[in-house]
Amino acid sequence: MTNPVIKITVKDIGSMTAELYPEKAPKTVANFVKLCEEGFFEGLIFHRVIRGFMIQGGGYTEDMEHKETDSIKGEFKANGFMQNDLKHTRGVLSMARTSDPDSASSQFFVMHEDAPHLDAQYAGFGKLTDGFDVLDTIATTRTGNYGWYMQDVPKTPIVIEKIEVISK
Repeated sequence: MTNPVIKITVKDIGSMTAELYPEKAPKTVANFVKLCEEGFFEGLIFHRVIRGFMIQGGGYTEDMEHKETDSIKGEFKANGFMQNDLKHTRGVLSMARTSDPDSASSQFFVMHEDAPHLDAQYAGFGKLTDGFDVLDTIATTRTGNYGWYMQDVPKTPIVIEKIEVISK
């Protein structure tokens, strides 16, 4: 069985390709693939960018309007899901969440550099196979604050044109 492969196309920058790992996080991968196939991510932005750490997207429009979907159970060791041993190394895709371990929905992040303190705390579910130059371009963009409640927002919106499943 072949793992799903996705392609993240970012307006005016390029694309990143990633392999997803359903054996590590089956519900997370199923949810992400479903959202891709529904076109959920089209027009959303990478709204949080921290050089040397990660880029996060999948929850906000260019106008900073929050786009929501249903939450899923967090598939990571600290939440009792023992089969997910994926390390948060450069290029790994993982699910963002609040302090509630079961609050992941559509927001995801891509590791710019290794962050072992996230291991077993967040549901890693895939890894880039191509497009590290795009990751680096996004991660090194100029950021600032958006109001009082959101930091590390790119000064120029970084728009996800689409995330497509290119093989299942």
